[in-house]
Amino acid sequence: CSPSRVLHLRKIPSDVTEAEVISLGLPFGKVTNLLMLKGKSQAFLEMASEEAAVTMVNYYTPVTPHLRSQPVFIQYSNHRELKTDNLPNQARAQAALQAVSAVQSGSLALPGAPTNEGTILPGQSPVLRIIIENLFYPVTLEVLHQIFSKFGTVLKIITFTKNNQFQALLQYADPVNAHYAKMALDGQNIYNACCTLRIDFSKLTSLNVKYNNDKSRDFTRLDLPTGDGQPSLEPPMAAAFGAPGIISSPYAGAAGFAPAIGFHQATGLSVPAVPGALGPLTIASSAVTGRMAIPGAGGIPGNSVLLVTNLNPDLITPHGLFILFGVYGDVHRVKIMFNKKENALVQMADASQAQLAMNHLSGQRLYGKVLRATLSKHQAVQLPREGQEDQGLTKDFSNSPLHRFKKPGSKNFQNIFPPSATLHLSNIPPSVTVDDLKNLFTEAGCSVKAFKFFQKDRKMALIQLGSVEEAIQALIELHNHDLGENHHLRVSFSKST
Repeated sequence: CSPSRVLHLRKIPSDVTEAEVISLGLPFGKVTNLLMLKGKSQAFLEMASEEAAVTMVNYYTPVTPHLRSQPVFIQYSNHRELKTDNLPNQARAQAALQAVSAVQSGSLALPGAPTNEGTILPGQSPVLRIIIENLFYPVTLEVLHQIFSKFGTVLKIITFTKNNQFQALLQYADPVNAHYAKMALDGQNIYNACCTLRIDFSKLTSLNVKYNNDKSRDFTRLDLPTGDGQPSLEPPMAAAFGAPGIISSPYAGAAGFAPAIGFHQATGLSVPAVPGALGPLTIASSAVTGRMAIPGAGGIPGNSVLLVTNLNPDLITPHGLFILFGVYGDVHRVKIMFNKKENALVQMADASQAQLAMNHLSGQRLYGKVLRATLSKHQAVQLPREGQEDQGLTKDFSNSPLHRFKKPGSKNFQNIFPPSATLHLSNIPPSVTVDDLKNLFTEAGCSVKAFKFFQKDRKMALIQLGSVEEAIQALIELHNHDLGENHHLRVSFSKST
């Protein structure tokens, strides 16, 4: 269809709320109407302008959005506007839209907020001190400006790192705005499940900004120098960690997920519960970063490369590491160190997969040695240059057909378990018997303790081996083994021990 400000959404989950559907449109502009057709798993979303709708469709074409972990499909509607005035069941949609627009315009009557300037607490400052906890994604000065501008005119922002925490001082034109912003945003997450705002009033009543760059800005004086001779936008993480240059933005992940967009609205901001609103309006994580980080992640946030040490140099191969680490995420590249073959770099599709693989595999025994995995300081695994000697130690697997997590919302995400002596086998052709499978594992050097086919589905089975180490080695050897009849065996760790 030709562009229209009305968008047609298909395959929406039956239990989804109005607020969740609205959240798909929020980063791109104002949402003016909504029609839910739950029986058909469809919805229509009307944006304030055609331009906003076009931006939204262009954005979600390469990056499929998800609601409740199900992919949702978006296209232009044939309708030019939604006429829903006389339709029954529109009350909830209207309540959700009103809640959003109240927050977007910053006119939300918050409980306990001053009604006029006269009641403001004496000496209350227009300057807020903001600490950002769980900083798994870079929070730039621009992002802070977008979020806090909803509550009034932001004059100045200074960001800095203190006690290993990313902090900011932000000055409003008026103390009333600072009060509203603190009421609404304290304790909220900027991105899903991370980057939590902790907000207090500062003792300062005015900020002195000397330079306009990515760490400080005075929006009333565009004539200030950048000051540090650096280009004004270093990798945004550098500001957070005070270590310029070593960190590139996690958006540039190999998976090619969401670029950082300059959202008009606050990115992924959870809106406070408003009477009549339907739950917090967190922007779907795909719209923000396309990925989730795991709380408690150490190392450099956003890093998807693991350093794996204490390997057995005689038996380990890039393919073996690809298969093993591929149980916890999609492995893009593997490099076994040329001069020190007990060490390797493994590049996962994103930071959360790297974290998952590290948590599950570090400390496991493989080929007689206890493997160790940590986050690497490298941001990517470099392929060897033409003619450079490598002995086949560096491999690119980014286009491998063996990735388990290529499909968004794949069932495989729910079946990730720590290494165990019991393996889950699937994709078994009907002609293959118990003895065939037992022999296959015995020939691979394993001792088979128990075996059973699934009663309901003979394509799947459980096999229990002598030890976790045997199971890890069997998984590396036999995952994707050709069983004939065009069936390749799939091997995973089982939740049954």
